[in-house]
Amino acid sequence: MTPSAKLVKPVKSVKPRSRRTATAIGSAVALVAASAGLWAATASTARAAALPAPDHIVVVVMENHAYSQVVGSSSAPYLNGTLIAGGASLTQSYGITHPSEPNYYALFSGSTQGRVDDSCVTVGGFQSANLASEVIAAGKTWASYNESLPSQGSTVCSSGKYAQKHNPWFGFGNVPVSSAKTFAQFPTDYGTLPNVSFVVPNLCSDMHDCSVSTGDTWIKNNLGAYAAWAKSNNSLLVVTFDEDNSLSGNRIPTVVYGAHVTPGSSSSATYSHYDVLRTLEDLAGTGGHAGNAASAGDITGIWS
Repeated sequence: MTPSAKLVKPVKSVKPRSRRTATAIGSAVALVAASAGLWAATASTARAAALPAPDHIVVVVMENHAYSQVVGSSSAPYLNGTLIAGGASLTQSYGITHPSEPNYYALFSGSTQGRVDDSCVTVGGFQSANLASEVIAAGKTWASYNESLPSQGSTVCSSGKYAQKHNPWFGFGNVPVSSAKTFAQFPTDYGTLPNVSFVVPNLCSDMHDCSVSTGDTWIKNNLGAYAAWAKSNNSLLVVTFDEDNSLSGNRIPTVVYGAHVTPGSSSSATYSHYDVLRTLEDLAGTGGHAGNAASAGDITGIWS
């Protein structure tokens, strides 16, 4: 036998895995895959679970002012001295587009719904999901309170300082027209408020036609008592703007105030109306996300 031959070792035959072993491996792979899916679902749920669950959320939409025109301005002592100082400010919050109306639709339904101007809409013309329809489907309550609206459920395009272009709920057939109330119907017993509501001041009170000071005073006089109540009654006030003055990259003020909000906090993350909508949906526990809110993120870094 040659020296090289002595180094050659016989090759052992490899037995095929038993059916039981293959089944076990398959089950393990399936378990890992299922666990990954469960982790993803749990992570998504945990993301929403990290938010508080307020009993009432009131959202106020103001008009046409940039972040720098309001935040830090001496013309807005209530917004700065009370709501921002005692609540949270989003320092990089942005509208979606110009002019006003598409932004209201974006904030309410996660889509501009093809709106490109401020014209009056066909009442009930859209059927897609929106914040109100999701809140109602979840068995919770919704309403809007619209200053200078002639009467509850009125579908008029304009009346004095009232403008339908700031009221996107009229565009959806899955939102009861009767849920659009006058601001005079905003309750003084805040415990009777719907779970989610929007407040839309008229064209003067919202800073569109009148000054920052006028709008700041309006919020203080009309919603200041609610804001104070919200702090100790598991509720929130959100103040945002539809768009800027077309001179600041559409950067707008957005303020969150009330229970579970860390006083004096801020978030420098970039948010749009779609992120605000998603956060409202998750705060309200709707279980769904309308339009672009599905791919948006929750507001973080401000919750106590």
